[in-house]
Amino acid sequence: MPLLRIFSPETAHNISLKLIKCKLVPKPQTPDPPSLKTQVWGRTFPSMIGLAAGYDKQGEAVDGLFKMGFGFVEVGSVTPEPQPGNPKPRVFRLTEDKAVINRYGFNSEGHDAVYNRLYARNVEQTPTGYPQTYLGEERNMLNIGFWTPVEDNSSKLLERQWIKVVKGNKHFKRKDNGVLGVNLGKNKQTENAVEDYVKGVKKFGPIADYLVINVSSPNTPGLRDMQRQEELSRLLEKVVEERNKLTFNPKPPLLIKIAPDLSEEEKKDIADVITRPKSHVDGLIVSNTTVARPDSLVSKNKEEVGGLSGAPLKDKSLETIRDMYRLTNGQVPIVGVGGISNGQDAYSKVKAGASLIQLYTALIYQGPPVISKIKRELDDLLRNDGYSHISEAVGADFKASLQTKNKQ
Repeated sequence: MPLLRIFSPETAHNISLKLIKCKLVPKPQTPDPPSLKTQVWGRTFPSMIGLAAGYDKQGEAVDGLFKMGFGFVEVGSVTPEPQPGNPKPRVFRLTEDKAVINRYGFNSEGHDAVYNRLYARNVEQTPTGYPQTYLGEERNMLNIGFWTPVEDNSSKLLERQWIKVVKGNKHFKRKDNGVLGVNLGKNKQTENAVEDYVKGVKKFGPIADYLVINVSSPNTPGLRDMQRQEELSRLLEKVVEERNKLTFNPKPPLLIKIAPDLSEEEKKDIADVITRPKSHVDGLIVSNTTVARPDSLVSKNKEEVGGLSGAPLKDKSLETIRDMYRLTNGQVPIVGVGGISNGQDAYSKVKAGASLIQLYTALIYQGPPVISKIKRELDDLLRNDGYSHISEAVGADFKASLQTKNKQ
């Protein structure tokens, strides 16, 4: 956030998280545009503008982030065992370039700590006496403790809602103030990377609205090798199998997060793997940070090792979204992230094929107001082009190019 730039980047980041955790953040003054409320994977996103993984790595400030106006929040990356990440300093501002370079290296408190934190935010203390169940008239009392479909009167779609009676007078109830994603990583010293992700699916499947397999951080040795066809196929077959073993329905969607530094052949391989029956995923997050250093960079920190995010990533991310939408024929929903700082940036990614949008670096330079600004500008752009809803614009560039080819 802008006022915190007097501190070192990581200190400023930690201070901002503490403020957000305490909900000492501005609340949007206007309601979200109806055009940006959307349905993906059978889930209702109050707004298609969300927060990317990496900001709230430990799941400390989820509700404060929802209060700021995000329609969905992705925590992590979370590794099975706690690990400190890379030595400090490990994050650098490129102020002149509106960018950041980080080499955090999956600093994580581990599965148990993050799980307990996310679980606790849903545990509510009930009054003494007869324990409440929090079930409405439409809920069957026999379903306590299980996932059950409930009709949403606004959308007439079946969505997953759940509740579980726990010890004492505490009850577990899923909050509905936004969609929660959990981004999964592997430990640096692990002997079995695939098993690390399987553990994550098993651990967070019951409490996450969606799960992300992160195989694209540039700061963990060997991680990006898991994007190769054979390795990716083996990984996804195992995590899809584990997800399908979960004992409730509907099960959380599985997404993978990919790098922007892929060749055309590598993109084709990924598209092939993720559309196979045994390794089929529900979505793509495009993209992670880049290891490339554009010639346009002017900051003194431009040579720091790590992943580059922010404005210089915008075009590279956009190109990767466009390619993956084309290679999957628009059949795999895409979350677009990378260099988004205004409504036009977001709109370009939507037209390239993104169904949802995530922010991160823009929040550092513009603060919480950037969320409402992007929503407002995006809504105006939709209306100017004759669209009444964001879903109508997804992949518009690809569809227009097909129409042009068919006329030739």
